[in-house]
Amino acid sequence: MIDVQDLTKVYPVAIKTPGLGGTFRHFFRRSYRQVEAVRQVSFHIAPGEVVGFLGPNGAGKTTTLKMLTGLIHPSQGQVRVAGQVPFQRTPSFLRQITLVMGQKQQLLWDLPALDSLRINGAIYGLSDRVFRDRVAELSDLLELGDKLNQPVRKLSLGERMKAEMLAALLHRPQVLFLDEPTLGLDVNAQVAVRDFLREYNRRYQATIVLTSHYMADITALCDRVLLIYQGGLIYDGSLEDLLTRFAPYREVKVELANPADGPLLARYGDLETLNGCSASLIVQRGALTQSVSRILAEFAVQDLTVTDPPIEEVIGRVFQAGLVA
Repeated sequence: MIDVQDLTKVYPVAIKTPGLGGTFRHFFRRSYRQVEAVRQVSFHIAPGEVVGFLGPNGAGKTTTLKMLTGLIHPSQGQVRVAGQVPFQRTPSFLRQITLVMGQKQQLLWDLPALDSLRINGAIYGLSDRVFRDRVAELSDLLELGDKLNQPVRKLSLGERMKAEMLAALLHRPQVLFLDEPTLGLDVNAQVAVRDFLREYNRRYQATIVLTSHYMADITALCDRVLLIYQGGLIYDGSLEDLLTRFAPYREVKVELANPADGPLLARYGDLETLNGCSASLIVQRGALTQSVSRILAEFAVQDLTVTDPPIEEVIGRVFQAGLVA
């Protein structure tokens, strides 16, 4: 469904020195430097896949999405989405994709959302019957109820984001590009949007590319992730493999019958916290079995749990190191 080969985007950025002299030189004889926002990125996404696209701010995520949707022309490389070249922006291509950006809105602020939806329906040539059926279906999935009849400015942030999602999916696209779709939403609204996207993917086998700073979005929806760092792709694989490769330790939380001696516990791992009978240790994966066995043998243990480190911490470590896949 998505085929990207050596995708690159270079922006010319004007150089201006401070002061009046710099302003005059900038006006009459402007000089530029080249900024490589995306550098030789290649990947393939199959129909129906839900893929997380992650990276720190300025890594090139949004620039890549804009090239995949045809909003900007790549400097070099090849990209095909649904068998077509995005920057040609043919009507048949635009009917198959949608782009949702959490910080942008397409609904008219002072009108009921339903009026904006009617405009979208007319743009895509939907008949009245198809329009009514799709609005009813999507509003039911999004649990919008009668909110579509209210002016957009009177909707809560979560309700407005759901209505934006409905507007973006009214033409039933097969490829969804979602850039921070849960940005600023509360926990309940985030869960509702995730549930909707999961059901939309299951029902229509749609391909979804999702960028988000909320790792709960990624872990709930994506089995595969792409990591981009300083414009280059540094990882393409499963979340499980990412944890295995870049988190070579586990977190052991133990609840003891009696207060523990810190130095004694520290012999079995790096002691993170110790509060009375409760302790938390970081243990290398290779030493995990031995350490847990010795703790159980030498202490009166009431409860013990072993967990992976938070995914945010793992991905943060990857970005800090700039590790290459």
